[in-house]
Amino acid sequence: MTDLELRHLAAMAAVAEEGSFGRAAARLGYTQSTVSQQIAALERSVGGPVFDRPGGPRPVRITPLGAVVLEHGRQLLAKAAALAEAVDRFQAGDGRIDIGTLQSVSTVILPVVVRRLRDEHPGCDIRLSEEEPEAPQIGDLDLLFYDSPLNGDVAHVKLLDDPYLLVTRRGTFSEHSVPLDQLDDAPLVAWPSTCDQPRMEEAFTRAGANPKIVFRTAGNETLLSMVRAGMGSAVLPWLAIRAAGAESDDRLRVHELRPAIPPREVCLHWRAGRTHSPLAARAIEIAIEVASDLADERAESASGRAPGFPGQPVVSVRRASRAAII
Repeated sequence: MTDLELRHLAAMAAVAEEGSFGRAAARLGYTQSTVSQQIAALERSVGGPVFDRPGGPRPVRITPLGAVVLEHGRQLLAKAAALAEAVDRFQAGDGRIDIGTLQSVSTVILPVVVRRLRDEHPGCDIRLSEEEPEAPQIGDLDLLFYDSPLNGDVAHVKLLDDPYLLVTRRGTFSEHSVPLDQLDDAPLVAWPSTCDQPRMEEAFTRAGANPKIVFRTAGNETLLSMVRAGMGSAVLPWLAIRAAGAESDDRLRVHELRPAIPPREVCLHWRAGRTHSPLAARAIEIAIEVASDLADERAESASGRAPGFPGQPVVSVRRASRAAII
């Protein structure tokens, strides 16, 4: 049975359905002798004849052994066809992808990635999870967005250098660019001490500023609500500010900081050495394209074409080629 091949079973099924070797050959696009050779090979594999051949115009008849082989053979052919279809669908971009994300990426970048993937591959299965632990792990995820490169057996592409900006209640500061030392002992609402937040707060300390943190929450909308209420100002990355719509809120003002705090790096990670599925490879390509569009948008807003974002463009994107990441 180790010599049995699917083409032998396909020839047998064609002969059984057509009633003759000649018609089976025409249907399969073979010569009659080729079909005869395949049936002979099948009979050697199963140890006996699968057809009685009466000769002349009379149709061939399946033997009892042939009936057993044909029943199971059709099941194998059906499974092989299903496998071929599944592989074709996978290569075309269908299948499942698991993506880990963080808050501002979930609001700004990921919706575009998901929409375009679903438009291109309606049958794809996309699973998302949003956590912001201090030490995230790839685990079983295909892709993971995080706001800094991760250590360990992980590869990544940097999507954005996402600058930190100061969000205040309108009228708090008159300057477009606020010196960091003016935030010393000033009330600030802030994220919890996870992800890039500790590094950002260390930048205050190095600049000689010691803001008074009066409230911490992971919710960007909540932080901005507290800024509107006069609880304090907030230092947030541009993606978070854009996601929350602060740029169009006439109760708020967005300032650059002087000197600028080093931006956070929004990166897309995957297990090193892993072969991407076509769906994951396409997700990476789309994420890079979306990041490039965001860089253009930030450049326009920073040059004064959008309200509330003075100064010069500070977002940059490293454009990665498909060959560099797949």
